[in-house]
Amino acid sequence: MSVLITGGAGFLGSALANRLVAQGSHVRVLDDLSAGERERLDPRVAFCSGDTRDIPKLWSLLRGVDCVYHLAARVSVPESVLYPVEYNDVNVGGTVSLLTAMRDAQVKRLVFASSGAIYGEQERQPIAEDAPLRPLTPYAVSKVASEQYVRAIGNLWGIETVILRIFNAYGPGQPLPPSHASVIPRFLKQATSGGSLVVFGDGTQTRDFVYIDDVVDALVAAGQAEGISRSIINIGSGREVSIGELVETIERVLGESVHRLCASGEKAGVTRLVADVDLARRTLGYTPRVSLEEGLQRTIARDGRFSPR
Repeated sequence: MSVLITGGAGFLGSALANRLVAQGSHVRVLDDLSAGERERLDPRVAFCSGDTRDIPKLWSLLRGVDCVYHLAARVSVPESVLYPVEYNDVNVGGTVSLLTAMRDAQVKRLVFASSGAIYGEQERQPIAEDAPLRPLTPYAVSKVASEQYVRAIGNLWGIETVILRIFNAYGPGQPLPPSHASVIPRFLKQATSGGSLVVFGDGTQTRDFVYIDDVVDALVAAGQAEGISRSIINIGSGREVSIGELVETIERVLGESVHRLCASGEKAGVTRLVADVDLARRTLGYTPRVSLEEGLQRTIARDGRFSPR
């Protein structure tokens, strides 16, 4: 199979690219390197630097491609609040440009990486795919809009589309920017460097943390499974974990206590968030295999930034 991965030098994209090329696929990657790193990629992956809004460049990259994985996006929720115009331009504009180029190149299938963030605050947990969408940030809104374009244009132009709503993915190599870092790499860096873990809110808010290898399993299956066009599928661990429980798990993995600072005045996001992954099991044969404790152990062992003291 020949595939193009947009955002393929990023955290998820590079893991997917390396898995597919190891399985014998011909893999092309398009990435502007604003958050990705070319060094992550297996040498057998064909890399191209560029923007998903560059339709002529997409035309050349899409020749002979069987499936596109669209992972390119700006992904920081807090940053999107500050820069909503840019998030709309990159996330939504990039999706529409890609779909247009796919139509012209007659590519058959698109797998789009959406987000569990689009659900917002929900009373019913775990959250199934038919739950009402309540996006609370420009990032989440950009994913909802992109989903709508994927479904509408896929229908109009006969492109097979699969949308994966990915929850809180983590693992080795996850970006750790100076501000707005994701909770797991932020906590691991604080804990392994002897610092204090800063917990937003009271720590009772919950999330669904899913290890990167499990996410890649789902992405690979979504690109190859038959009879799933127009599907929207949650990808998570299916396990609800509070931020307080996350801290306790990190303590067990490290074998030592950590100091916590509660930033009660900081926004902690939605109260609860956990994925119903039954549809993923039935349509993709998806089974999350890596527990939170094992995933944290793997992350620490494989990521040199988190070497225990």
